[in-house]
Amino acid sequence: MTFSSRHDGTDSPDDAGDVVVTLNSFQSKIIKVRVQKKADKMNEDLLSESVESRGLWDSIASITGGSTRPNDAEKKEDVLNIFSVASGHLYERFLRIMMLSVLRHTKTPVKFWFLKNFLSPSFKESIPHLAEEYGFQYELVHYKWPRWLHQQTEKQRLIWGYKILFLDVLFPLAVDKIIFVDADQIVRADLKELRDLPLDGAPYGYTPFCESRREMDGYRFWKSGYWASHLGHRKYHISALYVVDLKKFRKIAAGDRLRGQYQALSQDPNSLSNLDQDLPNNMIHQVAIKSLPQEWLWCETWCDDASKGNAKTIDLCNNPRTKEPKLTAAARIVPEWVEYDNDIKRLLRRIQDGRGGDEAEGRGGDEDEGPTPTATATPEPEPQPEGKKDEL
Repeated sequence: MTFSSRHDGTDSPDDAGDVVVTLNSFQSKIIKVRVQKKADKMNEDLLSESVESRGLWDSIASITGGSTRPNDAEKKEDVLNIFSVASGHLYERFLRIMMLSVLRHTKTPVKFWFLKNFLSPSFKESIPHLAEEYGFQYELVHYKWPRWLHQQTEKQRLIWGYKILFLDVLFPLAVDKIIFVDADQIVRADLKELRDLPLDGAPYGYTPFCESRREMDGYRFWKSGYWASHLGHRKYHISALYVVDLKKFRKIAAGDRLRGQYQALSQDPNSLSNLDQDLPNNMIHQVAIKSLPQEWLWCETWCDDASKGNAKTIDLCNNPRTKEPKLTAAARIVPEWVEYDNDIKRLLRRIQDGRGGDEAEGRGGDEDEGPTPTATATPEPEPQPEGKKDEL
């Protein structure tokens, strides 16, 4: 063992090997543990992948119900873990379409992870039916924002925070890698390829902002001022799609580092204007980012038309010049979006007919703004001038 420890607040002697704690009320019980390195272990690397460190993680996993070393049956199971967030019926509509586009382009079993505290009751009611129809697994996860961490009051910024601040604690230890995909994104390739892409020692990989559409040069805020100085030769990365090596992420305590930097910067209301992007880009010197190949995220706002043919995902970024409604853009930019949308609408209506509920509930609460191809949309939030997509 690397550490020696003493403890207060337990029901065991201070030097006992096994610690017993008696819980006899619903009030919090505080246990103080004091640890120090043993004299002959002072130079040990606490984050090394030694046999002892694996034993520590396995001990934690056994407490939480997970395992970092799956048995033979689990090793044979190959699952794509996809994380996403959505708030409001419009973005839940986009989310369903994103899910279907993922499933249509992979033969690997897929498990979706959703942040449940922002989902509508109608979405949570419909998701089991979608899972049965399209053959995927899903799980709703929740993590209470810590009281000691600077609070966000706007829902949009709260969602951005959940996208990046709690990656180390939202998912079981048995999940090695997770891919975040924005709700308003359409996948055109097998995400297994992205999951298996080497990250060259970085804990996560992001796609840089495209720079090939020259008429948008004036909107590229990262090309001047603070960001140009901070990034140097590095790229500014977009948060619409990223892959996380959770084992590496936890090993280097990336979550603690990101939360510490967030705590320091978020006290200033003028900092972290695009929280989920600005924070990882600002931490690029402490928490490395692997730049993914550009074709993994194509966005019409920033990428030229010639590169669209190679796109593995298409993101429906807002355009600060045209301010085109997102539904109109979806039907115009991505022809298969209409097919996906109609497929899901038919399923939701079938579910509604089967249970005899009211029509609005049967459609999962979607506003269903007329025929999809014409995409007559309700007004959307104004896009931010920096080029950040809205999330709500």
